[in-house]
Amino acid sequence: MKKYKIGYTTGVFDMFHIGHLNILRRAKEQCEYLIVGVSTDEVVKEYKHKTPVIPFKERIDIISELRCVDKVVVQSDMDKLKAWENYHFDALFHGSDWKNSAMYDEIEKKLKAHGVDVVYLPHTEGVSSTLLSEKFETRIVPDDNH
Repeated sequence: MKKYKIGYTTGVFDMFHIGHLNILRRAKEQCEYLIVGVSTDEVVKEYKHKTPVIPFKERIDIISELRCVDKVVVQSDMDKLKAWENYHFDALFHGSDWKNSAMYDEIEKKLKAHGVDVVYLPHTEGVSSTLLSEKFETRIVPDDNH
């Protein structure tokens, strides 16, 4: 029997990579039903001050096809309490790189009042969409013929 009935996690999932898959798999291992919020382009621009490489609709389609994901929803803001009001999850899963951050300390307090556990999952070292973007940028070599 899994520890949680309904789990919830969110992400941009830009340039989907093994770190994303690891978080989703680990979350699903701990809950019967996993809901994944995919951030809209507008949320990403506001929160991370950049535009995703992969368009929102394609990111939704990619996450929807994963076996470990039961439902995909739109994350149109960063308010996790509002998400709980909509989906009534009993666990919020997030990467361990956010543990003890001011933002997640506040989220933990708000959700704990509703009986929701915040579970931090190991961050996959050495991989991120930002690192992938940087690798692509360094591999682009100008063509002197054009």
